[in-house]
Amino acid sequence: MKGIILAGGAGSRLYPLTLVASKQLQPVYDKPMIYHPLTTLIEGGICEICLISTPHDLPRFQQLLGDGSRMGISIEYREQAKPEGIAQAFLIAESFIGDDAVSLILGDNIFYGNNGFDEAFAEFTSGATVFGYHVHDPERYGVVEFDAAGKAISIEEKPKQPKSHFAVPGLYIYDNEVVTIAKNLKPSARGELEITAVNVEYLKRGQLRVEKLSRGFAWLDAGTSSSLHEASAYVQTIESRTGIKIGCPEEAAFRSGFLNISELEAIAESMPNCEYRAYLEEVVKEANRTQ
Repeated sequence: MKGIILAGGAGSRLYPLTLVASKQLQPVYDKPMIYHPLTTLIEGGICEICLISTPHDLPRFQQLLGDGSRMGISIEYREQAKPEGIAQAFLIAESFIGDDAVSLILGDNIFYGNNGFDEAFAEFTSGATVFGYHVHDPERYGVVEFDAAGKAISIEEKPKQPKSHFAVPGLYIYDNEVVTIAKNLKPSARGELEITAVNVEYLKRGQLRVEKLSRGFAWLDAGTSSSLHEASAYVQTIESRTGIKIGCPEEAAFRSGFLNISELEAIAESMPNCEYRAYLEEVVKEANRTQ
């Protein structure tokens, strides 16, 4: 399975911060926002990743992440000249996807907790898998409706009268048929290729699986100034209490088997003296103790 991070858009809701750097390069406490979706994909065992962003911002992502080899993965880059919907990502990355299944994650979505993503990635064989997360303001999102048996029966994009409180977060897993589905989509009233339309097509085919996320799970959408601040405060609180960093791609790569201890240690040694380096050094020490 391959992975796509969609990190485009103008970031207008974060203006004037986005005059300095794109939304997905803004700090979430102690790390760039993009580290979080990258970590989620790596934790899911995905080592081939395509990052899609604007022509203006791509060089900054390349400077930050390189080709991914430092973390034992590969990262390719594609331009989204004009944001025309989430599903446009499958058209932009068609040659990258090839004949594989693909997971798409939005660059401003942060996940934390016992979320079952690893299991969803590991068990995926065909069709589509998305997730349902209980929110108090479902009208802002794609909303999934379930029947009495817990089976998804409808999905609507930003409905005025939501049929449930379960929103679909920005992580989606699809088989290769998603490319063909995206090609056949027609733009919505707002001129975009909607990801909800992709999910509806899989639902019509009887191939959509919706996994409800547990109450102990956190989904943070850091797309506004307020939500960015809240996400930073949340990450700081968890890290301070547990001593474990959220959204650390180097650690995720090590635990997923993409890096060995020596490689992780070399990465830490290449960093200046800082909290991030100290954390990776502790990960190395702990790994050496438990070998």
